[in-house]
Amino acid sequence: MKRPLIIAHRGDSRNAPENTMAAFRAAIECGADGVEFDVQLANDGVPVVIHDYDLRRTASLRTKVAEVSSRELARTDVGSWFDPKFINEGVPTLKQLLALYEKASGTIFIELKCESGEFKPLVAAVANLLKGYSALDRVIVKSFRLGAIAEMKFHMPQVNTAALFEPSIMTILRRRRYIIAMAREFGADGISLHTSLASASLIGDAKALDMPVTVWTADDPRWIDRCRDRQIDNLITNDPQRLLAARDSK
Repeated sequence: MKRPLIIAHRGDSRNAPENTMAAFRAAIECGADGVEFDVQLANDGVPVVIHDYDLRRTASLRTKVAEVSSRELARTDVGSWFDPKFINEGVPTLKQLLALYEKASGTIFIELKCESGEFKPLVAAVANLLKGYSALDRVIVKSFRLGAIAEMKFHMPQVNTAALFEPSIMTILRRRRYIIAMAREFGADGISLHTSLASASLIGDAKALDMPVTVWTADDPRWIDRCRDRQIDNLITNDPQRLLAARDSK
């Protein structure tokens, strides 16, 4: 298999509204090697696929996701902001998306999002859906809240996990190599780095410990060569078609 794997950020979000079934179907159709998306709880305890904690940006509503049921979210228009032809796109549930990818190939990156800091209900709900999932070996659960990674490992030791790191982590850690120590302390199998953190030395340290490395979010084709030079496994992008073409032409 060609490397790096090209992972569609929130689906094919260049050609369809992010985190909608249309975007995920488009990611499959364009041949992306996998998909990445955000999951949080609706007010009925159902894991739903949406990035923001409120509906302001994607539905022009001030309502918070946690205040609305999954059924109401499914009926909420989160597509027409992108293009009027997507007016019927609502917020999908994690169960719907897992069903779609059970029939399709590719890696499934699930990002756990917890606004309140209380991640245990979300982890339990996601773990419940993953138990018995036939494509579990293709699932990677990740989060910026590393306690959620440890909690997921408690529920499902067999599930693959990744610790997420953004640039602000360097206000806490003095050296990038501490990122790996922190990830391992919380039981993460791999690391997922913002492109600004993806130094050759840090990635080399991770690879020495057999920790897979993912970088996000890169739309510039020059990242293909960087990933190969640094042995980065997965590249998350908003434009999977463009990055696939760049990778496969080399």
